[in-house]
Amino acid sequence: MKLPSLLKLQKHFFVAKEHIFMESGELSASGFLYPSGVHALRIQNTRGELIILPFKGQQIWRATFDGHELTMKSMFDEPPETEDFGASYGCFMLHCGMTAMGNPSAVDTHPQHGELPALFYDTAYVAVGEDDIGRYIEVGGEAYYRRAFEIGYIANPQIRLYEDQTLFDIRMTVTNKRNEPLSYAYLCHVNFRPVEGAEIYDTSNSIVVHQDVPGTLPPDKAAALLAYIEELARNPRRMYRIDAETQIYEPEIVFTMRYDQDERGWAHCMQLAPEGDGHYVAFRPDDTPYGIRWIARTGSEDALGMALPATAEHKGLHYCRMNGQMKTLPPHEAVTFHVKAGYLDSSQLQNMRRNMK
Repeated sequence: MKLPSLLKLQKHFFVAKEHIFMESGELSASGFLYPSGVHALRIQNTRGELIILPFKGQQIWRATFDGHELTMKSMFDEPPETEDFGASYGCFMLHCGMTAMGNPSAVDTHPQHGELPALFYDTAYVAVGEDDIGRYIEVGGEAYYRRAFEIGYIANPQIRLYEDQTLFDIRMTVTNKRNEPLSYAYLCHVNFRPVEGAEIYDTSNSIVVHQDVPGTLPPDKAAALLAYIEELARNPRRMYRIDAETQIYEPEIVFTMRYDQDERGWAHCMQLAPEGDGHYVAFRPDDTPYGIRWIARTGSEDALGMALPATAEHKGLHYCRMNGQMKTLPPHEAVTFHVKAGYLDSSQLQNMRRNMK
């Protein structure tokens, strides 16, 4: 029996016991329900797998390749059924935006990182196909975000995993459906797990260290964090080596970075592990001019957002407006953001590093 090239996903397909939805050669997709009730889709190739939440923000919950878990450490083994950002945070990738993005300030009313992280998707699909790179399996969907007299846009995310590849493509296309321009900000939150002793290698050309110390920290921890932030402000290159013994990222430190692009328009960032393999993310500065770096190492959380492609900084709607960082999407037009991410074995990593020079 010939399997369909595209399957529209229905929530009743997903049950507690995982079962196959689609197979094509070495590519497959299977679905299951977490005990929390969240629907999950596992897509696999010969090298690894992604677990995607097709109806909950189209998040990538977990990413594993060649036996290596790429995803940040968190308190959440599974995604809870909630729209509360802090009550479910622990995924590998989530889309952030569009009507607001970042941490809300005292004068902001938007949820953390906007409506996209937990946006409910009206439709979702899994498909197999072939392009000039090769055979792939793809997950996508559509959500119509509407607010009467104010906002109306359609979000169409897409995640594409190729045969025998450890890098995958992440896209988000947003179409403004109203007759008025849409003011927007977007960030792709890609959360790797730090590797002790690893070196970060990138094509950045500027770094700003944000001196934000939460008022809720105990005085001794606040003083230690501030001292380390001031040290980083003098020498930002200190954070290019992952070293828990000499660095303080509790609860977090955020950096605003700008990147050079290669002749194809891509900026690059890698975490090079002592064993010779590593993690990788690439983006297009023409579309996402900032590569926000976010590091959090609390013991309960261990995260290296080494380059979060973004149209604006992470400080909320008011800050973005005051600093002229909000973008405008004309009526009935669309914008697409494209990110590449994943794992590189030692030979792939060395080839990538040579190509970045």
